[in-house]
Amino acid sequence: MNVEIINTGSELMLGRVLNTHQQWLCRRLADLGHVVTRQVAVADAGNEIQQAVREALGRADLVITTGGLGPTSDDLTRELIAELLGKKLIENKDVLAHIENFFAKRNRPRPAKTSVETFVPEGALVFLNQFGTAPGLALRAGSGAWRPGSEALPVSPDPKPQTRDPILIMLPGPPRELRPMFDASIVPLLQREFADEIFICRTLRSTGVGESRVQEMLETDLQPLVKGGLEIGYCARPGAVDVRLTASGNGAKERISAGEAVVQKILGAHIFGFDDEDIESVIVRLLAAQKKTLSLAESCTGGNIAHRLTNVPGASEIFLGSVVVYANSAKEKFLGVSAKSLLTHGAVSEVVAREMAMGAREKLGSDFAIAVTGIAGPGGGTPEKPVGTVFIALASATKVEVRKMLNPWDRETFKQVTTQQALELLRMALIFT
Repeated sequence: MNVEIINTGSELMLGRVLNTHQQWLCRRLADLGHVVTRQVAVADAGNEIQQAVREALGRADLVITTGGLGPTSDDLTRELIAELLGKKLIENKDVLAHIENFFAKRNRPRPAKTSVETFVPEGALVFLNQFGTAPGLALRAGSGAWRPGSEALPVSPDPKPQTRDPILIMLPGPPRELRPMFDASIVPLLQREFADEIFICRTLRSTGVGESRVQEMLETDLQPLVKGGLEIGYCARPGAVDVRLTASGNGAKERISAGEAVVQKILGAHIFGFDDEDIESVIVRLLAAQKKTLSLAESCTGGNIAHRLTNVPGASEIFLGSVVVYANSAKEKFLGVSAKSLLTHGAVSEVVAREMAMGAREKLGSDFAIAVTGIAGPGGGTPEKPVGTVFIALASATKVEVRKMLNPWDRETFKQVTTQQALELLRMALIFT
C-alpha cells in the first residue's frame, strides 16, 4: 500500500516550528503495518497545497495532510481540497455544537472566526476534536462518500475490494490535537479499510557497539532470512544502534521471529530494549524489580541523566535525587570531594569521579550512585585529557567502578552519549547482579 503525508504550514518552511508530525505519524503508521513511501512539507499557498495533494492522490492509496484546518486566514487546507475535489462545503451541526460547547465549558465567548471550522466538504467523515475546535476529516477521492457528520465508521459492502478510491485524511496541526485524534479515530478507520495489509516491524535496541560493527556481527547469519523476505535496517543514535526487522505478506510473523532470535543470540546483553523502549525505562524497571534506589552526581552532563530518568513514569520509586556540581567548590561542598584530589588530579579524573559517586551515595542514602565528570569542549582539553574525555563512576555497597571514555563530539551529542554510557554501566551491573 502506498501512503503519503503532506505537512502544510509556512512556519515549517521558515524553520520556526519543528515538524514533529513526520516522525510521529510515520512511526504510528508503521506500527499499524503501513509504511510511508513519501512525505512533503508545503507552505500555506493555494497552488502548492493543491498540487501536492493532486500528485499524492495520483500515486497513493492513503494521503494524510496535517495543518490548515483552523479559523485563521492562513488555514486553507479544507477549502483548497474541497475545491480540488469538486466538493461543496456544508455546515455541520455536530461541529457547531462541539465548538459552542468547547468555549462554554471554558466560560469564554466563541470567536466569530471559528464559524469557518463548522463547514466541511460534502461526503466527508468528520472526527470531532476533543482537544480543540477544528475537526478532522476523511474523504474518498473518487465517487465514494461517507455520510456527512457521522463519527461511526461506514460499513463497506466489500471489505476486500479489488480496486478502491484513495482515502484522504485531514488532521489538525497542533500535536496535542492531532495525536489523540489519530489514535482514537484514524486508527480504527485504517484497521477496517486496510485490514488485508500485512506488515510487521520489530526493533531491537542495542548499546555499546558501533553501527558498522553491529552490521558486521549480524549480516552473515541474517543473510538466509534476508533471501527469504526479511528486511534489515540499522539506525545509529547517540550511544545506541537500533536493528530494525521488517516483513510483509504471508509468513511475516515467522520471519520476524527467526530474525529476532538471531539478533538476540549474537548481540546478547548489548540489547537493552525493544521497539519504543529506551534505556532509562529499563533502568527504572530493573531498579524497581530489585527494590533498589539511585542517586546522581552530575558535572558535565548538567542534569541530563536526571532529566531522562524523571521522564519515566514510576521513577519516584527508585530515584532519590541528583546533585549538579559544575564548579570545584560545589563538588567539595555538596559531595565531600577533597580539595587535595581536585588539586592533584583535576576535576576530570578517576579519583574525583570516584569521590563524587561515593559522596552522592552517602549523602542521599541510595543503593547505587552514578557520577560523571568530563570535558565537553570545545575548549579546555589538554594532550593528556583531550576534549571529550569523561569519567563515569558507579558506586554500590560493595565497590566503586570507574570507566574512562572519549566522546569527542559537539556539546549536546557529548551529553547524550555520556548519559547513555552512564545508564548502560548501571544496567549491566543490575542484570549481572
